[in-house]
Amino acid sequence: MSKQELPVVDAAGAACCAPLACAPLSESEAAELAPLFKAVADPVRLRLLSLIACHEGGETCVCDLTAAFDLTPPTISHHLKVLKQAGLIDSERRGTWVYYWINPGVLARMSALLGPVSPVMAGRA
Repeated sequence: MSKQELPVVDAAGAACCAPLACAPLSESEAAELAPLFKAVADPVRLRLLSLIACHEGGETCVCDLTAAFDLTPPTISHHLKVLKQAGLIDSERRGTWVYYWINPGVLARMSALLGPVSPVMAGRA
């Protein structure tokens, strides 16, 4: 697999992982989830994900996203492509514009992996 090709995680078909603090990940789970976390490990992509998720109506036009950054449209398109290839967002072309929305199943899977903390771990905080 090249650096440009991230596997799409099928959150609907995959069983949800136990939180990290409750059970260790298998090799296959870690390999499947790593591209998701890699995709959001960039500040621009994390902010794009947040802007899309918080937008009224649950979807946003690419024109609204490019206006929020001091970056060129091709750079924004690249970051959106990475998020889409990871399965975190989806899109649809409507006329000359592309609209993006969050894939809630994938975000739910990532969220379930990171929380809740076990009672033993909570005592260490």
